[in-house]
Amino acid sequence: MKKRKNEKIRFIALGGVGEMGKNMYVIEVDDDIFVLDAGLMFPENEMLGIDIVIPDITYLIHNKDRVRGIFLTHGHEDHIGAVSYVLREIQVPIYGTKLTLALTKAKMAQQEFKGKAEFIEVQFDSVIKFDSADVSFIKTNHSIPDSVAICIHTSEGIIVYTGDFKFDQGATELYKPEIGKMARIGEKGVLCLLSDSTDAEKPGYTISETVVEKEMKDAFYNAKGRIIAACFASDLNRIQHVFNSAYESRRKIAVVGRNLQEIFEIALKLDYLQVHDEMIIPLSDINDYEDDEIVILTTGTQGEPIEALQKMAKKAHKHVNIQPGDTVLIAASPLRGSEVFIYNTINMLCRAGANVISGKRLVNTSSHGSQEELKFMINLMNPKFFIPVHGELRMQIAHGKIAKECGVPDDRIFIPENGDVVELTHDQIKMTEKVTAGNILIDGSGVGDVGNIVLRDRKLLSQDGILIVVVTLNKSERKIAAGPEIISRGFVYVRESEKLMEESTKLVKEIIEKNIARNSFDWAGIKQDMRDELNQYLFEKTRRRPMILPIIMEV
Repeated sequence: MKKRKNEKIRFIALGGVGEMGKNMYVIEVDDDIFVLDAGLMFPENEMLGIDIVIPDITYLIHNKDRVRGIFLTHGHEDHIGAVSYVLREIQVPIYGTKLTLALTKAKMAQQEFKGKAEFIEVQFDSVIKFDSADVSFIKTNHSIPDSVAICIHTSEGIIVYTGDFKFDQGATELYKPEIGKMARIGEKGVLCLLSDSTDAEKPGYTISETVVEKEMKDAFYNAKGRIIAACFASDLNRIQHVFNSAYESRRKIAVVGRNLQEIFEIALKLDYLQVHDEMIIPLSDINDYEDDEIVILTTGTQGEPIEALQKMAKKAHKHVNIQPGDTVLIAASPLRGSEVFIYNTINMLCRAGANVISGKRLVNTSSHGSQEELKFMINLMNPKFFIPVHGELRMQIAHGKIAKECGVPDDRIFIPENGDVVELTHDQIKMTEKVTAGNILIDGSGVGDVGNIVLRDRKLLSQDGILIVVVTLNKSERKIAAGPEIISRGFVYVRESEKLMEESTKLVKEIIEKNIARNSFDWAGIKQDMRDELNQYLFEKTRRRPMILPIIMEV
C-alpha cells in the first residue's frame, strides 16, 4: 500500500456520535477527504412534523475540492439516506458494493434526486488508490448482505471503520465475515479503529440468526390461521427467515408495502434472497387460499412496520385487516422512542383477535455485536487508537471501557462529539478544533428551512393552541373600523368559553383605543401590547399560554 509519508491525518464526525443514525464520518489524509457513509436519522418526538434529519455538511461544502468520494458500508437508511442531499451540493463519486449501490439508487429516486451521480461498484477485494492513501474493504456480518468495513491505508497505519457488524457463528455464506482478513489487517498495523457502539451495553454475544430462524419456524408450524410477519424492509436476513419458514410450512407469501416491495425486488433480482417463485402470490389472491396457507409480509412507511400493523388493527389499511385467529409476528426491534407506540399497537392487535408474537419469543435479534463481539473486533485489529462511533454517548462510553479492558490505554481512547476535529499522530490522539456540525431538518420538499424557532412554534401550537386577533383600523380617523374578532384553534372551545372570549375582546379593544389615543402610534407597538396583556390575562384565567397572533388591517 502507500509508502509516501503522510503529514496530516484527521477524523471528524459530522453525524452518528451521541445519537442513533445520521452516520457520516470524515477522514482527512493530507489534502484528501474521504467521507464514510452519509445517513439519515428519523425525527425525535419533539421534532414535530419533520420527515427526516440529515447531517449538516457545511464543512464538506467549504472543502468540496478536496473530497475524493463517499464510501458506503451497507444499504441501511442510517448510512445511505443522506446521499442524494449531499450530491445536491457536492459532485463526488459514490463507492459501494453491488447491493448497497442498488439500494442507494432506489433511495435517491424515492427522494426525487434529479442530478447526475457517479457510482463505482467495489468488491470485497477491491483497492482504490488515491494520492495520499489507498482504500480497501473487508466483508462484515450484518442483517443485510454486501456489508463492508472500510480501511484507509496511510503511512502511519490503517484507519478501519467497521460499519455495522456482529460475529454470528451460524452465519450463512452470504453473511459470513472475513475474519482472517481482519486479523491480517490487524497484523499490518491499525492506527485507529472506528467501531460500531450500538450494543456496547449488552453483555455476552448477540443471539445467533440460526436460533431466531428455528423459533420462527416453530411459530409458523404452530400458527392455525393467517400469519402476518412484520419486519424492517431492509432487514434481508429476517425476510429470508420468513421465506424459509413459509416454505417449510407450505404457505404462500404476499408482500405488502411499497418500500418493502421495492427492496424485495432489488434483492431478488441481484440474487441476495433465495426464494421459490411459486411461493409468491399477489395480495389480491389471498382469499383464494385457506387461512393456514397464507403469510402476509409487511412493512410501513420508511420501512418501519409498526404503523402498518396499527392500521390493520384499526381496519384502516388499504389492503389487509386483522381478523380473529391471525398470528402477528413482529420481527423488528423498536426504534428509539417508539416503545409506547409498539405496546399500544400490540394491545390493539390483541383486541382485534390476533395472537401476537414479539419480545420474549426469539423471532428477532439485534444486527449489532454485543460486548464479547466488540472485544473480538478490538483484539483482531489491535489498534493504536480507538474511537467509538455509531451510538449515543452512554454507548460510546461503554465501548470505550471495553477497549480499555482489551488493553487500549486510556489516553489513546477518544470519545468524540459531532464536529470535533481529532488529529492522529504516531504517538498521540487529540482534539484540535471544532467544525460546523448538527441537524438539517427535512420537511416535505424543504431542506433546512425548518429550524429551532419553527419547531418551538410547532411545539407551542401543539400544547396550548393559537389565538388569532383580527382588527381593522381607520388610521386617519383614529378609530376601530371593524372588530376586534378573536378566533381560537386548539386553545378553548368557543361555545363553552363565551365569557372568556368576551372579556378578551373587551381587553383587546381597550389596548387599541389606548394606543390610538396617543400622538403617535405604530402597528408593531399595538401588536406587542396585545400579545403581552392578552397573554397575562389568559394565563391568569386558564393557566395556558396559547400562541397569540394579532392581525391589524388598515382602511
